[in-house]
Amino acid sequence: MNKKWFVILVSACLFFLAACGNSAMQSTSNSDDKADASGSSSETIKIGALLPSSGVYASLGKNLSQGMELYFDEINWEVEGKKIEIINEDSEADPQVSLRKARKMIDQDQVDILTGTVSTAVAYAIRDEVDSKKIPFLVSHAGGNDLTRSQRSDYIWRSSFSSWQIGHSMGEWAYKNVGHKIYVTAADYAFGKEVSAAFKEAYTAAGGEIVGEVYPPLGNNDYSSYLTTIGGAEADAVYAFFAGSDAVRFVQQYEQYGLKEKMPLIGSGWLVSEDLRESQGNAPEGILASTFWDYNINTDENKAFTAAFEKKYGARPTLEALEGYDAARIIAEAAASLGGDVSDPDQVVEAFSNVTFASPRGEFKFDKDTHHVIQDMYITKTQLVNGKTENEVIETIEQVQDPGK
Repeated sequence: MNKKWFVILVSACLFFLAACGNSAMQSTSNSDDKADASGSSSETIKIGALLPSSGVYASLGKNLSQGMELYFDEINWEVEGKKIEIINEDSEADPQVSLRKARKMIDQDQVDILTGTVSTAVAYAIRDEVDSKKIPFLVSHAGGNDLTRSQRSDYIWRSSFSSWQIGHSMGEWAYKNVGHKIYVTAADYAFGKEVSAAFKEAYTAAGGEIVGEVYPPLGNNDYSSYLTTIGGAEADAVYAFFAGSDAVRFVQQYEQYGLKEKMPLIGSGWLVSEDLRESQGNAPEGILASTFWDYNINTDENKAFTAAFEKKYGARPTLEALEGYDAARIIAEAAASLGGDVSDPDQVVEAFSNVTFASPRGEFKFDKDTHHVIQDMYITKTQLVNGKTENEVIETIEQVQDPGK
């Protein structure tokens, strides 16, 4: 009888130990799965790219993606032994759609770092989501001022530009080099208004006079009534902000109405961007513009970038391609400084803040207070060279720093 109870007792002990072992193994497995999901022990660095692949901004999203892929090609898609993976989602340039897709990338795909967007409205829409969930968000294009001002977040850093940088950089220079009376025109939406306001701020502070303003609707086809109004003004020049198809039509019609000889046209680099000038014919000749990158910046870094891009894609890079290229480098260098471990978002954004390098655009670094890029701005003049227009850099305005709040 005692022998029988002894066997039962031993069997029970063995069963209990086996159960504990299975539980411990299951717990370890769950911990490993969680670690992999969070990225802390994963062999992959997951980057969520929220960029438009359809709609009006699809070409900008494509160019940004190409620039990122070019840089990651150069480092074999690897940092400190960790593989780089990009998870792409189409923002559709729609704030609500983008918020849903950002949540999917954060919660389901569990990306380590988020980048994009083209539309400022989209960036504003996902701002609270990335801030509350502490997801490092490197803004590679959207330029609305408030993103690094009133809506600044510890987890949002911008490597592209601000509306203020684009407009303000031309203001004082235009007063000294173009004339003392200027008429202002821009597409009637938030970014156009912000760029124009920054130009007026700098131009009037230098002593210039704004003699008139007009804001045609975004996506306008016929500028004739606006050009008639502009043509009746007594101005030394016209400052304009238009982009995309608006820039093509405005620049062409400005010349057709005979205004170019009467009042030189100045503005932002998007008036004469690399992907538009062929469509504009010779109309851009003589335009003065401010930009933070141009194909013809004469540095070793820019020559290497443009040559590599042309070899891979068979076309000249655009400003957006440069933005993607630099964004990829910032992410890679930040990750490398952390030994490839991007599991701690606070360490990632701190690493962002310390990234500096010689970019194709010039010296690159961040303002640690505003989280916004400090960069050179360039004044270009569009010239006719062998029957085609080319932008020539005629002056550099060094290290332009957004004032923040």
